[in-house]
Amino acid sequence: MAARDTLLLDQGYQPVKVIPWQRALCMHFVGKVEVLRDYDWRVHTVDCSFAAPAVVRLLRKQVARPLHVRFSRENVYLRDGHRCQYCGLRPGPRELTLDHVVPRCKGGKTTWRNVVTACVECNRRKGSQPPEACGMRLRCVPNKPDWLAPRLLHLGVDAVPEAWRDWLH
Repeated sequence: MAARDTLLLDQGYQPVKVIPWQRALCMHFVGKVEVLRDYDWRVHTVDCSFAAPAVVRLLRKQVARPLHVRFSRENVYLRDGHRCQYCGLRPGPRELTLDHVVPRCKGGKTTWRNVVTACVECNRRKGSQPPEACGMRLRCVPNKPDWLAPRLLHLGVDAVPEAWRDWLH
């Protein structure tokens, strides 16, 4: 999430996702969204300038599509709350890794049910063994999530732009 991103809300003022400010501005020009809050900075063209949109709301109802949560490192971290699933600590982003519960060398697949977030120390300690062989235990059973909150919600209040805070709880 960059400081120049825009928070997109649905008709009911619920967060949908984070989009680039350029896309939000184009959506505003064609009448798809209304701008609820602007940033302090402006976008300049050759002959005019526009306030940069910080928060926009869709004017039409969004067609409900079946939710599909894509498997990715970031989504596994979100599912696990950025916590090591072995020791429970919440290390910094550079100390987080993905761990295969059943190691790949023993036939484990890279799937939602076999991959968890682990700190570097626990991942090294476990190595290429199942957790039970190392005296380690998972804090919760890994599952495929039905839904994940917008990416920014795990960052904490200090990292969220001030203009977004009224719409995030």
